[in-house]
Amino acid sequence: MFWIDTVKPPTAMAVLIAAMLAVPASAATLVVRSSGPSAKAYPAGRQLADNSRISLQAGDQVVILDSRGTRTLKGPGTFSPNVATNRPSDSRETFAEVSSRRARPGATRAVPKPTEAAAEPDRSPNIWFVDVERSGTVCIADTDAVTLWRPAGTAAAATLTNVADGSSEKIEWAAGQSRKAWPASLPVRDGASYRIAWDGMNLQGELRFALLDPVPAGLEDMASRLITKGCEAQLDLLIETVAMPEAAARPKG
Repeated sequence: MFWIDTVKPPTAMAVLIAAMLAVPASAATLVVRSSGPSAKAYPAGRQLADNSRISLQAGDQVVILDSRGTRTLKGPGTFSPNVATNRPSDSRETFAEVSSRRARPGATRAVPKPTEAAAEPDRSPNIWFVDVERSGTVCIADTDAVTLWRPAGTAAAATLTNVADGSSEKIEWAAGQSRKAWPASLPVRDGASYRIAWDGMNLQGELRFALLDPVPAGLEDMASRLITKGCEAQLDLLIETVAMPEAAARPKG
């Protein structure tokens, strides 16, 4: 079936940035990742009061997020959610970075690359792009502007199959191409699941859509919604993109 390879403008992103302009920065601090002996005390999604203390043991690692960005705290030590930094306290600028800035590489992918590896691993440049190399739940804010993304590589093809009714569409990437528009013949709905199978390889993944409605109003709200919906790949990208300098994550003296 023929379909036009035209990526629609990121309408959802324009709506999100407009919403940010009308919403004041929140003072909330949110736990977005935790591991180690104290992980149960700091589960993802927990909100921390400004005057709280984060007590970590050796081997603990907790990632927290506020309107300035994310900090990774490593035990042992006692930390405060508040920190003095030159980074803007207004989350509007930080949110704009999430929509346009390329995050640092390094996360492990759930599905191997279907193309030859690039010289250096890469991550999606936009939190709303659907990373076809990572299986899992994908949060979307605009069902009419869904973009498939992969790291640029050699030519590749994959088939998307609707788990519910078996309808499918073949997607082809030219060499060096990263983005493709989601095919109009396949519906994008909350809860819809699609299998993705790469041609010529025994590789399969599955994408599940979760609609964010209403649109998140800020960094903390976005992170909380991604956690609730289980959109791990996008949460990883958010955490890495707005990471604050290491100096901001030292134990409180």
